[in-house]
Amino acid sequence: MGNLFGKKKQTRVTEHDKAILQLKQQRDKLRQYQKRLNLHLDKERLLAKQLLKEGKKDKALLLLKKKRYQDQLLDKTENQISNLERMVQDLEFAQIERKVIDGLKVGNECLKKMHEVMSVEEVERIMDETQDAIEYQRQIDEMLTGSLSQEDEDAVLAELEAITQADVELPEVPSDELPEAPEARKEKPERERERPRKKAEREVLAV
Repeated sequence: MGNLFGKKKQTRVTEHDKAILQLKQQRDKLRQYQKRLNLHLDKERLLAKQLLKEGKKDKALLLLKKKRYQDQLLDKTENQISNLERMVQDLEFAQIERKVIDGLKVGNECLKKMHEVMSVEEVERIMDETQDAIEYQRQIDEMLTGSLSQEDEDAVLAELEAITQADVELPEVPSDELPEAPEARKEKPERERERPRKKAEREVLAV
């Protein structure tokens, strides 16, 4: 069944990734400790006020000394969190730099292969040949232009115009009716004279 649905692509986790993950976990634990400590300090501050109201000044003073020590722990925790966040950022940026370097490496290899296929000398040769071909065509154009007189130019244009007209103009179709042939005019009266005679013969035969 596993082969039927294909194997799931596994992402490779490097030691670099593991280090970043551990640092983030440690940072999150310190933040949780910092949150609990702040809640505890708030409670002790309220308790110290209550002790002062009750006239228990010594207990209130002892509680404030304890609170002062916990405030110092809170400051150290904040510094540790800052150091961890800075280290995580440095490691993540190092990953980005590595990817950039890998990309540059691939690009340099591609450029080297392209340079192997076409060197600078080859490019210069192609450019020189192209320039020579352009110069040669220019010389031919100048020779043709200088060898023909104005009369020759007019004759060439007239020939071009004649060729164009020959390809475009077609003869017109006549609109008049065609004349009747002489033989048809002679045979027509004879056919008209034979019609009464043939009709009389058919009547006799019928009787």
